[in-house]
Amino acid sequence: MKLGVMANVFIDKKWPDACRAAKDAGLSAIEPGSGGFVGKAHCNPGELLNNKEALKEWVEAVEKNGLEVSAFACHGNMLHPDKKVSDKHIADFEATIELASRIGVKVINEFAGCPGSSENSKEPNWITCPWPPYFGDAVKWQWEKKVIPFWASMAGKLKKAKVVVALEMHPGDVVYNPEALLMLREAAGEEICCNFDPSHLFWQGMDPIVCIKRLGSAIVHVHAKDSKIDESVVEFRGVNDWKHYGEIAKRAWTFRTVGYGHGADFWNEFVSALRLIGYDGAISIEHEDPLMSANEGLTKAIRFLKDVLLYESVGEMWWA
Repeated sequence: MKLGVMANVFIDKKWPDACRAAKDAGLSAIEPGSGGFVGKAHCNPGELLNNKEALKEWVEAVEKNGLEVSAFACHGNMLHPDKKVSDKHIADFEATIELASRIGVKVINEFAGCPGSSENSKEPNWITCPWPPYFGDAVKWQWEKKVIPFWASMAGKLKKAKVVVALEMHPGDVVYNPEALLMLREAAGEEICCNFDPSHLFWQGMDPIVCIKRLGSAIVHVHAKDSKIDESVVEFRGVNDWKHYGEIAKRAWTFRTVGYGHGADFWNEFVSALRLIGYDGAISIEHEDPLMSANEGLTKAIRFLKDVLLYESVGEMWWA
């Protein structure tokens, strides 16, 4: 396994400096944003594809610091009913596919997206209950008319480019749990894979270890991010929470740096489950802890995970 980082933690640095900072921190992999909600602070695929010298320098910044690009982060909503939004995010994603194919990056992290509930919708509609029946009807419409057709078409482009998409299961997205991800993968093709981030699963009541084992080889990238549930809030109003991430004391759950939501026992089991399914790729630290600076959160996460990750191959079981 390799310890990496989502590059937006270095949002104040230019790409060569971000790569140098990752190297100096003892990391082996980096995950730059390439569009969508993540932005293009460190990688603008359109510009790089049209400037050979700029692309050469971009790749050299990675290589000279002994890093690898574990994935591009292009999380957007390509199913948004507002075409101004969806067209922009689709353009970002397709440019990222071309860039990834050109420089040999195999994974693009994304969201499956969330459409409206009809052709007349102006905003996405994340549906989490089947009744009254118009909700159930809307979910059926979303998947049959929008989600599956879009991703089946996109899977063909990914296959041609020899790239896969790793969907992050996220609230507000049609793929917010492993069941939905596997359903889409079966319908659209094996180019639909998983970027496994346990922070979104804890608060929904899922067991990330069980999810890893069920998803198996569909997992092609992993985010290291924790979350902490405030049981006193949950007992009063449940886990669904639209309060701003900054209203920490009022929220049912909050993103935390690894180790500050769940301890070493969980994370030891986490990496062991990943090894069990054959995953040996990057564990990419994503900092979204509202109680720590980016520098402190990253530093603590690196220190914590260096003792948790499994680096060496198992070898023969000489004792068995």
